[in-house]
Amino acid sequence: MYIVSDDEFINLIDQAFDTLPRAHRKAIKNVAIVYAEDPTEAQRERLQLAGYQTLYGLYEGIPLTRRQGITNYPPDKITIFKGPMQRDALDFNDLRLKIHHTLWHEVAHYFGLNHTEIHKLEQ
Repeated sequence: MYIVSDDEFINLIDQAFDTLPRAHRKAIKNVAIVYAEDPTEAQRERLQLAGYQTLYGLYEGIPLTRRQGITNYPPDKITIFKGPMQRDALDFNDLRLKIHHTLWHEVAHYFGLNHTEIHKLEQ
């Protein structure tokens, strides 16, 4: 377990965002990137997560690939969950890497990639 303040956690999210390729950062529009301590019960139920399953991040919105040129959707949201990451992190660097990987993963969902495609890119 590795604990950081809310300000430090936000800073790590900002740093992770800054490491994304510039073209991708510029292409992200109308997306709130927020953090929460833990996923809500409603979020866990919607994802059909078992009690033992951990959730580090969540993309909620309409992926770009499904918008068919429509631009008046409400804002998308990427939530990074601080509690599970801190509980699983071994040290500062591990927490930083978890945040980076999770943010990248959720941004990939925004661009329309599914879990199979994301895992292929990760290898």
